[in-house]
Amino acid sequence: MRFGAMTPCEPKPSRLSPLTHRALFGLAAVAAAAFWGLGSPADSQAARVLVLEPDAGAVVTNDQFLPVFTPTPAPSTSVIASASRADRSFHVRNRNVRTELARLRRIDAISIAAYQSYLRSFNAALRAVKRLNGARAAELEAVIENLHSIAARGLLTPSRLPVLFLTLDRNRQWWTRGPLLAADQRVQFAGSGLVWEYYPGQGIELQELGSFSSADARCTARPSQNAACADLLSELIPLAANRGGRLAWEYYFEFDGGLPPWTSAMSQGTALQALADAYRALGDASYLAIGNRALALFSASPPWGVAVRTSVGARYVQYTFDQGRGDEVINAFLQSLIGLDDYAQTSKNPLAAQLFASGNAEAQAELPQFDTGAWSLYQPGIEDDLSYHELVTGFLQQLCAMTNATIYCTTATHFQQYLKTPPALRVLTTRLKAHRPSTISFAVSKISRVGITVLRGANTLFLTSASFPYGRHAFAIPALLTAGIYTVRLDATDLAGNYNQIQANVRVTR
Repeated sequence: MRFGAMTPCEPKPSRLSPLTHRALFGLAAVAAAAFWGLGSPADSQAARVLVLEPDAGAVVTNDQFLPVFTPTPAPSTSVIASASRADRSFHVRNRNVRTELARLRRIDAISIAAYQSYLRSFNAALRAVKRLNGARAAELEAVIENLHSIAARGLLTPSRLPVLFLTLDRNRQWWTRGPLLAADQRVQFAGSGLVWEYYPGQGIELQELGSFSSADARCTARPSQNAACADLLSELIPLAANRGGRLAWEYYFEFDGGLPPWTSAMSQGTALQALADAYRALGDASYLAIGNRALALFSASPPWGVAVRTSVGARYVQYTFDQGRGDEVINAFLQSLIGLDDYAQTSKNPLAAQLFASGNAEAQAELPQFDTGAWSLYQPGIEDDLSYHELVTGFLQQLCAMTNATIYCTTATHFQQYLKTPPALRVLTTRLKAHRPSTISFAVSKISRVGITVLRGANTLFLTSASFPYGRHAFAIPALLTAGIYTVRLDATDLAGNYNQIQANVRVTR
């Protein structure tokens, strides 16, 4: 068993924790587990979705094509506030939503009808926010502010107008007629299959990854779902934007310090897979034509694309505002590769095959550093929670079947074994001084709840517990007053429920 080289204190959190990642992508991550070999949508519990009906308000529905996931916190308000401050300098210029719409109309980039429609939408949102108060007003104001920010930076381009003003309209409709929402609540609107999600302080935002996952589930379910597959893709395809000459489905809200618009290799890869599966189900070659245009995102480097070149291939990054600093999310990288390969196999597009080969080579080179010998890592130095450990195990099993690459197969086997292996423990402290508050150091092989009990003979003198990641840590204990031999008992329970207990002797001297 090998332990990570960790300090006695908790590791410094990464920019993006597994909890924050799931707040953004948890819906599609769990969906992907179902779509790519960890069960089928029909076998999973239906997800609870609020659907805003024209006359009945919000109605709770259960959607079998949206697997359940556990909601977790969205980005902290401090992160959002800092991003807003960083962007504030752009707002001093005389460039806003109205002036940018007028400019686009003046240069004939949009029609008179489109200009008038977008202006009506914007004015309706401004009128609505004046009538609202509290959280409703704050959420709609945040969406308006994001739109102003995009306009102020000269990024209010014609191809982005449909999705941006659809987002504005949907937020106006929800916050004037719908109920208040819990963080990460998924919502839909009557007559539409698009999946939206609530991010506190950002309003409801289009969940492109979740929507494409939902489309893919329908495209691969049964022939009776073919019409629903086609309908949802007919909504999603027109919402793609021209991102530096490349077709991309973008996100339009602040996240983890990144300013909109941004996109992700994971969402783009899932879009490619949905398009490939739609072609197989419906035989419509236009889906492959759209997919061929969307491939270009994997050839460009951030911030326009997702490809970071390496010595062996390319890493496809989770966020285009991330410059590939080595703190990438491994499950997202693997998921994007599965989508690329599915598209390459279906379309026979040589570029798709080349992009998969490049990413596949890099993933195989990187993968060993995500195996601690006892558990999987989410990012370098940060362990997966249980659901992500199971998810990445499923992705590796899929890649093993696709490529027969030894590293995928052996790592998948390791990760599967770790689900049944108790955490290894070791007491590192052997001597303490009497009458002095001290620490007892220990090592644990995987993320676990660790308890300590200090005994003198049959008497328990101290006990406590806490959660620790893998590596070396310490418990602070009160002063022990009598010299002699003490028993230190450690027990640990990992995320999968595996339990282990050890004990060691510690000598206390005067």
